[in-house]
Amino acid sequence: MKTALWLYLFLFLAFFDLHAQYPILTPFAISLGAGPAFIGWMMGMYSLTHLPGNLLAGVLVDRNGSRRYIVFSLTAAGAILLLQAHAQLPWHLLMLRAASGFALAFLSPACMTLLASLSSDAETQGKYMSGHGIIHTLASVVSPAAGAYIVHKAGYSGTFSTLGWLLIATGLMALFSVPKHSPALSPVSIPQALQDKPARTAAVQAKVTKRYYLLPFFVSCSQGVLFFELPLSQGKDGMVSTGILLSLLSLGALATLSLLFLNRLSPAARISAALLGMALCFFTLAAFTSIPPGVVLFLLGAAKGVLFPAMASLFISLGSGGHLGRTFSLQSIAMSLGAFAGPVAAGQLRDYVSPYFIAFVLLMTALLLLPPRGDNKPAPYRTGLNSHAA
Repeated sequence: MKTALWLYLFLFLAFFDLHAQYPILTPFAISLGAGPAFIGWMMGMYSLTHLPGNLLAGVLVDRNGSRRYIVFSLTAAGAILLLQAHAQLPWHLLMLRAASGFALAFLSPACMTLLASLSSDAETQGKYMSGHGIIHTLASVVSPAAGAYIVHKAGYSGTFSTLGWLLIATGLMALFSVPKHSPALSPVSIPQALQDKPARTAAVQAKVTKRYYLLPFFVSCSQGVLFFELPLSQGKDGMVSTGILLSLLSLGALATLSLLFLNRLSPAARISAALLGMALCFFTLAAFTSIPPGVVLFLLGAAKGVLFPAMASLFISLGSGGHLGRTFSLQSIAMSLGAFAGPVAAGQLRDYVSPYFIAFVLLMTALLLLPPRGDNKPAPYRTGLNSHAA
């Protein structure tokens, strides 16, 4: 538990730092002379450069443990923010966001792998993942409004410098607090009924697993659309309102993340319900503009609070012994591809169709592509630890 608490602290500081940038990046890019299409590419490039980092992280985290990659991601991203404080041209921002995307690609697989390795009990793993989501959400509740407020007081340069030093300090704290080696992982125990038909089981498992990776892709696409369109819809001088709306989104997620009894429900049921709820929220944003966006974003956040712990539990169950880092790496790759495609598509099609409607179509597609429940019943990911070792 001590390791989990330290990790939650570092995650809170890191997520606070990252989410504080969401309401200010678009206005900052506009102040440098960037247009909507360029902003879409800038946001997408950050996610595109996640890919090589994710590919490396999957192998390296399994081989060397999580600590060094957590420290690297935090300190490197902080240094890049210090440089971002002095950006003068749109392409400066594009290159720095690309570098930041690579540096931070190691953080999520390393943290999720370390958290998952702290227990071999499926329900406890689900609670750790919910705790991860709660910490993420707590940071994102206050950080968007805080970022906009800091810009109002200190300007863009002062804000990026402050956030950069905070990340570097967090990385140094992780250097002295995170264990040097992640707990050893052992293979998932396979029920005897599945052992009787190994060839059929392997074929079905491979087919289902590939389809599951479509989930983070489409979800990340829709999130990329939201983070692209929301600041633009509020206008150049709408940083504070954007920050407040993003905080309401996070408050909605916090409301459902706090309902830990939801971990007793199957991941498939939670994922299906959450996808439908998110899709309806995006349709409302596109078609019913008279409804206050704050209400819709709160409900959208509530659906996200159900979805992400369920997806984490699902991917833990799909990991095999010693390969959990690779599993989360592939999930991160799918999310990076989605976060690249979403804002780029929205930037190109914004003059023809509401980006929110694009997000609605993406989420309904994800819902339709969910594998039938009978195709796969994931077993809990087993580690070589007893649950009290956390």
